[in-house]
Amino acid sequence: MAEKKESKSDGTGRRDAPDVSDETQSLPPTAPVELDPSEVVYRRAEPAADNTSISESAARARGIWTRELSPAIIPLIIGFLSLLILIGVIGYLSVSRMDDVGKAVLDLETQHTAKLSLLLKLRLAVTKLDSEARLRAQADSRRELKPPFEMRLNTARGELNQLLGELERPPLASDPVWNKLRNDLNDYIDATEELRTYSLEGFGKFDVVDKEVNRLLEESNLKQIEVFQKSDLIAQAASRAIRTWSVIALIFGALVAAGTIWEIQRRFGQMRRSVEESRRERNFTSQLLEGMVSAVAAIDQDDRIRSANAAFFRIFPRATIGASIYEKFASDISLKMLEAATASRVDRASYRGRWDCPADDDREQERTFDVYSSPLAINGSRGQILTLVDVTEAAEAERGLRRQESLAAVGQATAQVAHEIRNPLGSIRLGVSMLRDSVSDDEGLRTIELVERGIKHLSKLVVDVAQFSRRKALEQANVDLLELVNHSLDLVADKINEKETPIETRLVDEKLTGHWDFDQLSQVFVNIIANAIDASPKHTGVVISTEVIKGGANADDGGRVVTRRARVTIADEGSGMDSATVDRIFEPFFSTKKRGTGLGLAIVKQIVEQHDGTINVASRPGEGTRFVIELPL
Repeated sequence: MAEKKESKSDGTGRRDAPDVSDETQSLPPTAPVELDPSEVVYRRAEPAADNTSISESAARARGIWTRELSPAIIPLIIGFLSLLILIGVIGYLSVSRMDDVGKAVLDLETQHTAKLSLLLKLRLAVTKLDSEARLRAQADSRRELKPPFEMRLNTARGELNQLLGELERPPLASDPVWNKLRNDLNDYIDATEELRTYSLEGFGKFDVVDKEVNRLLEESNLKQIEVFQKSDLIAQAASRAIRTWSVIALIFGALVAAGTIWEIQRRFGQMRRSVEESRRERNFTSQLLEGMVSAVAAIDQDDRIRSANAAFFRIFPRATIGASIYEKFASDISLKMLEAATASRVDRASYRGRWDCPADDDREQERTFDVYSSPLAINGSRGQILTLVDVTEAAEAERGLRRQESLAAVGQATAQVAHEIRNPLGSIRLGVSMLRDSVSDDEGLRTIELVERGIKHLSKLVVDVAQFSRRKALEQANVDLLELVNHSLDLVADKINEKETPIETRLVDEKLTGHWDFDQLSQVFVNIIANAIDASPKHTGVVISTEVIKGGANADDGGRVVTRRARVTIADEGSGMDSATVDRIFEPFFSTKKRGTGLGLAIVKQIVEQHDGTINVASRPGEGTRFVIELPL
């Protein structure tokens, strides 16, 4: 990270916050949003006079606005008021008309429903009376003990007589069909008075009444259809009236709108041409800034953001126009970058150094910026144009190149050392083996065993160094990821059983196949799983999960080609690692184990990168460790 420029400080590492002037207070706190490329982002705020309060400036602006725009607004106001009055009248008439329609339809439905209800009641009453009369006749013919039929019969007859009273009311009283029904019902009721009369005439008269009631019910169904048709006619008439009123309102509104537009067009023709010129200039400036990959921001003399392009807001999504660079809208390092870049005024374009800034979102990676500043005059005061060039990929490529160069140098040296150690080490192993045959006391045997353990460690170191120094070519074939994981677990089964470590697998159902080297990737998974088991206490689980992710790669035609990758996550619940250890975990010869060679994870990273994959580690002390491997499918 480049050194930051010296700035005014209060002793705490933070610059003195500038006084908020009327100019900066009048800036609108525009929130950062997703910007349209055609939208003007670069803009300036006009400052108020130093000796004028905000309320006085606003009052004066309202007065100027009223004096300049009132003549043009008057015809617009008159037209809108006329339209509102017309709309109100049409609305009132429409509501009244719809109320009339509702009442008319309700009256038709009520009349029909009343007749139908009366018919159903008559049917029920006649049926009940006939049933009671039949029961009385049957009991009399069998000469058995008679229940109190007369009381029930009289009750049924009374209910039917009450319903007959409703037939005498208008409009049924003037209907000949209903009059005939009433007369037939009276005849039938009279027939039920005497048992002998009922036996001779009751059944025939009941049949007449029953047929008349059925016929009226059928006619009632037809009447229902007529009611629907009348309702439709009433509604259509009301709809035609409302449409007519609406057409009148539209014609009147069109006339008012045409007159208003003509008046406004006449008054503001010249202003429109001027605004169009300004708009074209602003669009050009906006497209120029929005088309830039680099972030550009205008900083005034009070260290406030006066303008910025979309790239700047993508880097600082919580920043706003008018915000001070000392406000907490980004991480501390990002804010220090802005503070250092604007700490001193420049008279020409200057390079302010390279900064590594952590991303605000945990899902994003750290980004590297080259910072430039150049002078800018804002309303007579000195400001700065701040430019942030994202050089993350270039910086990563430089770091990778330096790492490859250092690894190549280390590999050559270590390969030579390993070669020189290999032959003497074999002789030492042979000599110690022969010495073991001639030693019988316990102390001597313990010494020999200690020497053999050292020889074994040196042998493993020589093998790891040899493998690391000469990158083995991949023997690629179509490999099933599930089979690869299961095979790796079989290879570490002894270590799993020794520590009684429960292994939890969360594998996707989809078959994931890649063009990989089965043996070398098995070495990768075995190494990481074994490390996870070693780092975990006994009986503490290790979780292995897989998922499919989609990534993008630039195509030759400038588009995006979507590729699928397999992500394998191996997580333990061990003691975890601090940030310093995590930063060095893949370095050659760096190990936290007492007898580790420090080449295991370096070889793992080398193999994964040979497969065009990536490996990352996340860990915190006391929270375990998680290795994430991504391989192309």
